[in-house]
Amino acid sequence: MIIDCHGHYTTAPAAHNDWREAQKAAFKAGDTTPPYPKISDDEIRETLETNQLRLLRERGADMTIFSPRASAMAPHVGDESVALAWARANNDLIKRCADLYPEVFAPVCMLPQNPKADMAGSIAELERCVGMGFIGCNLNPDPGGGHFTSPPLTDRFWYPFYETMIELDVPAMIHVSGSCNPGLHATGAYYIAADTIAFMQLIEGDLFADFPNLRFIIPHGGGAVPYHWGRYRGLADMLKQPSLDTHLMNNVYFDTCVYHQPGVNLLAEVIDTKNILFGSEMVGAVRGIDPTTGQYFDDTKRYVDALLISEEQRHAIYEGNARRVFPRLDAQLTARGL
Repeated sequence: MIIDCHGHYTTAPAAHNDWREAQKAAFKAGDTTPPYPKISDDEIRETLETNQLRLLRERGADMTIFSPRASAMAPHVGDESVALAWARANNDLIKRCADLYPEVFAPVCMLPQNPKADMAGSIAELERCVGMGFIGCNLNPDPGGGHFTSPPLTDRFWYPFYETMIELDVPAMIHVSGSCNPGLHATGAYYIAADTIAFMQLIEGDLFADFPNLRFIIPHGGGAVPYHWGRYRGLADMLKQPSLDTHLMNNVYFDTCVYHQPGVNLLAEVIDTKNILFGSEMVGAVRGIDPTTGQYFDDTKRYVDALLISEEQRHAIYEGNARRVFPRLDAQLTARGL
């Protein structure tokens, strides 16, 4: 199988997005949010059939691990009640996508991480979603939207949530949302910076000594990390930390959301195959066609297909690693005889 570990519902029905605008306006005015709209199965099918499903078929992938649109999570908007209602609306919509196409979409949830709240609401939402068949979550290391005021991922602030992740046996993709900092372009600067910052936080701490079974996917190819692998190996040494191989890389994974061949080549050369999951984030940050190749930038399968690696390595990137990192997905696929 070819499993895309990084998909977002960027094409959600207009009524869903309109309700979000109404929710934000109601909070600002001190009014009651209107009821969530009725969205038919046919509306959902249309948004998926003409976008993610069409591209999956055209590009030769089998399924995608699917979560709400990252840039729209925006937990800093309003208070925790606003964040919770928005998270539930998004996660319920993702559940409907997975119910309509169970062979294609494996659901992952967003969390109501308002920057003024603790993790109790996020724990409750993760438990609710896993009870509905979700296989993981997106964990935002900077709920404030580009100001990095939250504690580092190694801080005990996060520990109750990690304990729940371990109990439920689910991984988290470390993924920020939209940027409200005018100096940080969301997808070009903020996302890549946050990926890199998260990795450095993990180097400085000793999180996996406390949680040896915790699993994180750092998306977008790991941000700047693989490109500067020597820097991070050297910093770990200067900080008197163990080798990255044992300190982090039994628990941290990178995806292939890198939008040119040399970048994916470098990723595969520098990072062990066991730590790489196929991902595209299609219909996401970079949607256009590369004029130098005539192909979509986010058709990352082409890059993985072109790697000079063994078929065993390619199978690990396309399927084996995802099933290992997402054991609930593996159980679902095994139950289907796959």
